[in-house]
Amino acid sequence: MNNNGHYQPRSEKLPTSLEQVTPAWLNRTLRLRYPDLEVRDFEIVEVNNTHTTKLRLALDLNQAALDAGFPKNVCLKANWSGSSLSSGSGICELEARFYRYFREQLTVPAPLSYYADWDEDEFNQGLVVMEDLALSSVTFCTAIDPIDATEMARSLEGIADLHVSCWGNGILDQHTWLKTSMGVNSSDAKMYRSLEEHMLYNNRLASRRAVLPGWFLEDPERLSDAYDQLVAYERSQPSPRTLIHGDAHLGNSYVTSSGDRRWLDWQIVRRGTPWRDLNYFMTSSMTVAERRSNEAALLKHYLMLMAARGCEMPGFDQAWEQYCLWPIHGLASFNGSRDEWQLPGSILAGVERFSAAIEDHESVARMARLAL
Repeated sequence: MNNNGHYQPRSEKLPTSLEQVTPAWLNRTLRLRYPDLEVRDFEIVEVNNTHTTKLRLALDLNQAALDAGFPKNVCLKANWSGSSLSSGSGICELEARFYRYFREQLTVPAPLSYYADWDEDEFNQGLVVMEDLALSSVTFCTAIDPIDATEMARSLEGIADLHVSCWGNGILDQHTWLKTSMGVNSSDAKMYRSLEEHMLYNNRLASRRAVLPGWFLEDPERLSDAYDQLVAYERSQPSPRTLIHGDAHLGNSYVTSSGDRRWLDWQIVRRGTPWRDLNYFMTSSMTVAERRSNEAALLKHYLMLMAARGCEMPGFDQAWEQYCLWPIHGLASFNGSRDEWQLPGSILAGVERFSAAIEDHESVARMARLAL
């Protein structure tokens, strides 16, 4: 179907409730990009409301759309749940921008997208019309099903493809809307304080106390101070910065029938150094024992993948120093999350793995030395 990659101007705001999502609206919207397409009707297959809404639809399309290969089944993602985590936060707008500017124009490991748009107003609505993965031969992943080093090595190829897409090539300079990891006034920089209430609650749970470092339970401010140091340190790091997922845990990924890992939930996509993605993914996705035995070799593997793709990378020792800082971010992120926010056991598994990693790498002491 001929769209030339162009979007015609939209004169109406995006829906802010499910009731506004009608066949007539979807037809008007998709025709802004696919003028020969006609959505005559649709059937709602499933509505999944969390902090965002995933709306699976079976479309009744005209013959021109079918002949051009437009899918009969799609998934619409937007903020129609009314969640305070999404309303006005900009995460849906940010994800829509990612799909418009990066997924549709670069080779990155993410679902196919057919339409992406957003409203720059107080609601910050964003809409993505993407492939319906539930009808594909893919396997959705969770932290309670860790992967081994062999699967991690293969998965790092996709991470390398993501990172190389904007590595030192000036593409990110065209997208001033894209936030910098740990940037001034970013949600990253404020994450520890914004989650502190949840963290203090979680610190009283027997399940968390059984795996958290003793020093953190005695004095949570030590992690808070280390997090602030990490924020300042990341801001000081020289270029090149690249496109990073920002929340690369197993629950935000799926594996295709060919064995390739791809990534969902690009709601905190950032420009940043690669170590955030690497440490978050590797530490949260393997058991403690598997990580301890293999992470150095896996980091070397990643560096070789990037070098083979033409990127000038630091030596292993320098990369290892950077990598070992990021359990500070991972532990804060997971321990600041309530158990009910993910599948049962997922958050606790992450807390256990990052608690071990922050001790193994002496991340807090390492960060303090670099902050001097």
